[in-house]
Amino acid sequence: MPDHHTLSGKVALITGAAHRVGAVIARTLHGHGMNIVIHYRHSRAAAEGLQSELQAQRPDSVQLIQGDLLDTACLPKLIHESYHWQGRLDALINNASSFYPTPTEDVSEAQWEELLGSNLKAPFFLAQAAAPFLRQGQGCIVNIVDIHAERPLKGYPVYSIAKAGLVMLTKTLARELAPEIRVNAVAPGAILWPEHDAGEATRQHIIARTALKRQGDPHDVARAVAFLIREAEYMTGQVLTVDGGRSLSN
Repeated sequence: MPDHHTLSGKVALITGAAHRVGAVIARTLHGHGMNIVIHYRHSRAAAEGLQSELQAQRPDSVQLIQGDLLDTACLPKLIHESYHWQGRLDALINNASSFYPTPTEDVSEAQWEELLGSNLKAPFFLAQAAAPFLRQGQGCIVNIVDIHAERPLKGYPVYSIAKAGLVMLTKTLARELAPEIRVNAVAPGAILWPEHDAGEATRQHIIARTALKRQGDPHDVARAVAFLIREAEYMTGQVLTVDGGRSLSN
C-alpha cells in the first residue's frame, strides 16, 4: 500500500498556481517534498518567478504549463504533459477560478460559459483525463470550492451556481473514482479579498460575521489541501470548510 504520509518525490498539478492562493498551495506542497506542475493562463512572469523561487530550494522540482481551461480540447494535453514530466501524477488541485459579479438581469451567455467553464466544466474534464494516471499511485483530487456554494453571494448568482456544482462534482467523482482515487474539497471563507472588492467597510462587515472575528490566510487553505493529500487516507467526498466560522452566522 502506498505511503501517503510522505509526499517526497510525488507530483501535484495545481491549476491557476501562479499567484494568490494557488501560489501558496504550490509553496506549501513543495515544502512537503512534492514536485509541482504550475498551470497558468496569462500570468507567465509570475509563474516563472515562482518556479525560480522554488527551484532555488530544490532543483528540477517545478514544471510550468500554460493553457486556457476554457478550451476543453486542450485539457487532456495539460494532464499528459504533467504526467510525462516525471512519469507520475499523484494529485490534481483544481484551484483556477473566474470570479466577478453577474447581476441576474444582466447575465450574458458568455459570462455563464466562462464562470461555469472555469469553475465546473474544466475541473470535471481535467479529472477525467487525470484519472488513469492518478489510479497508478492511488492519488487524489482536491477541488477549491467556496462557502458560497451553500450560501449564495448576492450579485454573484452564476459564480455561486458554479461552485455549488463543484461541490456535487466532488461528491460524485468520489463515488465514481473510488476506491483508487480520493476526491475532496476545501471551501475557503474570507481569505483573500477579490481584486475588485468593495473596500474596507465591506471587509469589516464580512470579518464581523465570522466566529473568530478575523480574516484568514492563504496558508490556512494550503494546510487544508496538504492534509487532504497527505493525511486523509480515509476521507473522500468531503468538503473542509476553512472560514473562521463564517458559515455559522445567519
